Order: sequence, then structure tokens, then C-alpha cells
Amino acid sequence: MTVAPTAVHRVRAAGQASRGAWRRSDALLRTAVVVLGLIVLVTVIAVLTGLAGSTSATVGGRLEGPSVTAPLGTDNLGRSLLPRLFQGIATTLVVSIVAVLCSAVVSTALGMVAGYYGGAVNEVVMRVADVLYAFPALVLAILVSALLGPGRPAAIISIVVITIPLMTRVVRLATRSVSERDFIVSARISGVRTPAILVRRVLPNIAGTIAVQASYALSVAILVEGGLSFLGFGVQVPEASLGLLIQQGMLYMTQAPQLIIVPGVVLVVSILCINIIGDGLRDRFEPRETRSLR
Repeated sequence: MTVAPTAVHRVRAAGQASRGAWRRSDALLRTAVVVLGLIVLVTVIAVLTGLAGSTSATVGGRLEGPSVTAPLGTDNLGRSLLPRLFQGIATTLVVSIVAVLCSAVVSTALGMVAGYYGGAVNEVVMRVADVLYAFPALVLAILVSALLGPGRPAAIISIVVITIPLMTRVVRLATRSVSERDFIVSARISGVRTPAILVRRVLPNIAGTIAVQASYALSVAILVEGGLSFLGFGVQVPEASLGLLIQQGMLYMTQAPQLIIVPGVVLVVSILCINIIGDGLRDRFEPRETRSLR
């Protein structure tokens, strides 16, 4: 005779399934952190010490396969791909991180002001953000880079312009939610100045939201930087970035496929790891009540 599961049994089964999902999620998050950390660490060591070799020295013939002097093969000028790969990773990460930091500062300031004051201030900030958000990301980036001229500054400004609208909207919503809480109302009644309320009370309570959005913005920044450099609007030779390496390798895809495969794989893996880390940050900064309802 089969006994129907009781409510207690169902709750226990759901709890066990939830814990199993969390363990799998934590394992995936740890893997992403380790992989991304290794990429960054090896790149920093290689760039600072020059262990991978010179980015401009000719070490063999054109478009040769992997060898002792060129572990990843050579490019169309006979240069080793390995040091140029590390240079490309470093350039892409530096450009993306600087752009996201600038975007986070501007978005946090605009979003907090719009969410706290509301009214006309909120309308002005949000309408400008809506206009920027309406443009396709890559088209807007190309437009900004075309106006400023190709190079690192244009890539950074393009990424900032692209990532500000969404981050501002999210920060504004988080600020508005926090501003309605009792401790903020009490601070207003007590005569605490608005800058002090925003910095000491609102900002710490939305820091998690900012961190999550910054992680997602970083993956977007890496993708945009790669796209701009691939199209010729980003980093220019003799420098290297992942997008520029892919562009150069595309011309010799049949003769030396590693020139496009290696930087392409690094680009995809980096973006994937950052997105997984962003998901992990989001899960940890969500309210416990929200987690328990899954």
C-alpha cells in the first residue's frame, strides 16, 4: 500500500533539493572565481616580469605552429602569440575595469540623487538614461568612438556611456526602496543633512546592488571593448587587446587557426566567469525571504 507523502515530507524534500542546488551553485561559483583569478594572476605576472617573452621580437617564421620558443605559435610577423595574448588580456581588463569604475561612480551618484529626491530631478535623470538606453549598445559605442577617434580613451568613454543607463536605473530603484524605510525617515526628522543620509545610511544599504550591477557591467565592458577593437574603433596597433588579436587572427584563420581560437576562448571564458560571479553576488545579496521562496 502506498502512502501519500505528507506536507512535512514534501517540505523536507524541497529543502534537500534546495540545499543540493545551492551546493552546485557554490561549486560553480568557486570554479569561476578560481579560473578568473588564475587568468588575472598569470597575466599580471607575465606582464610585469616579461617571462612570456617580448611582444615585438621575432622568434620564428610566419604563422608557425606551437614550438619551444613560441608555445602558442607565431603571428603573421613571426612574433610569439603568448606574450601578445597576455598583453591583450591586460589591455582588455584595464580598459574594462577603469570604464566600469567610472560608470559605477557616475551611476551611483545619479541614481541616488534621482531616487532620493524624486520629482523633477528624477524625471531629468531618467529621461536622459532612457535616451541612451534606447540606442543599441554597439552602435552607440561605435558612434562615440567615431566622434572621439579610435584608442583607449574612446573605448573607455564608450563603455561608460553604454553602462551608465542601466546601472543608474537599478541604483535609483534601490535608493528609492531604502529611502522609504523607518531609519531614513527618522534621520530626516532628526535634522540629519541629506549628504550625510545618502553617504552614511543609503549607500551602505545599496552597496550590494552596486556590486552586482558592476560585475554585469564588467562583462558587458569586455564584450564591447572586444567588439570595438575588432571593428577598428578601439585599441590600435602596436598595442594588443583580445578583440584586436581576434581581428588579426581572422585574416589567417585557415593557415593558423590558433591565432583566433586562443584569444576567442579567453574572451568567452572571462565573460562567462564574470557572469557566474555576478549571479553568485546577486544570490548572496538577495533578501533571505526571496531565497526561501524559490
